[in-house]
Amino acid sequence: MARRAVERELSRERILEAARHLFITKGYRAISMRSIGQHLGYSHGSLYYHFKEKAELFYAIVMKDFNDLAILMNEVSGRASGDGHSKIEQLLLEFVRFGLDHPYQYEIMFMIRDEELLAYCRSEQSRCFDMFSSLVRKHLLEDACSDEERHHLPLSLFLGMHGFISFYIQDRVSFDEIKPAAVAHVKTLCRSFYTKV
Repeated sequence: MARRAVERELSRERILEAARHLFITKGYRAISMRSIGQHLGYSHGSLYYHFKEKAELFYAIVMKDFNDLAILMNEVSGRASGDGHSKIEQLLLEFVRFGLDHPYQYEIMFMIRDEELLAYCRSEQSRCFDMFSSLVRKHLLEDACSDEERHHLPLSLFLGMHGFISFYIQDRVSFDEIKPAAVAHVKTLCRSFYTKV
């Protein structure tokens, strides 16, 4: 009974947060369930109450992070435009904010190079990009772009944001620290088309 109480006290969220940090800073292969447990001050057996194996734990992290980003993007899409930014500019700025203010999440989601781990991320990356593309196209004026531009524009915007995040993420700066640069970058990306506001 006491063991069950300890296992419940060690929440799934705490495990995900610690594992995410360790996977990024030490590398997936260097981390074991035992080392995650030690990092948290618990036996590795406590982790098995929530996750059967390390791969399942990693996939839970990936799923949670992509789900959090999807919720954020849909919330931004449903909000009224403000601060002099078009709807698409708001989407891009919030994506950049997410990447810079959650660097460990972003690195696992979009910057991991390990082939074994990429297998866990590919389908979620694809789903995320499809959702992003859909939201961008939803807010484009019908006559602002040709069909070909409407097809290619979401990828160009996505790559522009990813490049910006990748450049700054290594310095561990927050979005607020470089907000003027982020706004200027997003305005430049969006200059070639009109959006609904």
